[in-house]
Amino acid sequence: MSFGKIPPLAPSNDDRGSTNVDSWMLLDGSMLIGYARVSTQDQSTALQIDALKAAGCSRVFVETASGAQRDRPELKAALDFMRDGASDMLVVWRLDRLARSLRQLIETVDALERRGIGFCSLTEAIDTTSPGGRLVFHIFGAMAEFERSIIRERTRAGLDAARARGRRGGRPPALSVRDLTVARALLRDPELTVEEAAQRLQIATSTLYRHLPGGRRALLEAEAIGKEEAAELT
Repeated sequence: MSFGKIPPLAPSNDDRGSTNVDSWMLLDGSMLIGYARVSTQDQSTALQIDALKAAGCSRVFVETASGAQRDRPELKAALDFMRDGASDMLVVWRLDRLARSLRQLIETVDALERRGIGFCSLTEAIDTTSPGGRLVFHIFGAMAEFERSIIRERTRAGLDAARARGRRGGRPPALSVRDLTVARALLRDPELTVEEAAQRLQIATSTLYRHLPGGRRALLEAEAIGKEEAAELT
């Protein structure tokens, strides 16, 4: 279905509150479903809704949520309402009403395409059911991949430059060499539990075990073996 040639709505006496899918269909059996979104309650969706209805949308789902927010109940409801393989189309007033990043936009449109659902943005005049619209999204996909490649290259170059200056990437160790010496001394004290030793070092018990695997028992066993080996050498 080309968005530039919208079939007329099928006659229906159902009211706007109907959940009967037939009442939202076009004559060719497909549906144009609108999605409008604003970020705050103070903003109005009237402009978006008017544009979506003028474009032929038989039903409009309205959301108040940030574009960066992944959990959007009304968008999910709109996607669930549309039927797989029925040439339905999701329509938005502008691209940023659906997604706030190029990656998020491409992921959403790709998911629609896998279900046989089209996508249209009125302001940008993009219709993924047309050759031109598909070409635009192929370009978007190439741009997103190019952007990811540039980020990877910059990250790699930054790490290489840091290593050349003697710096290592990653999270700095939680315990210094001096801290480890103190930790071993604390663990040798049978009056202290491992948890109490960790508290004195102001670290989590898991951190202490990560630096000294096996805790007190492993430490004492290693020291005992070391003393035996030293005795044999003498």
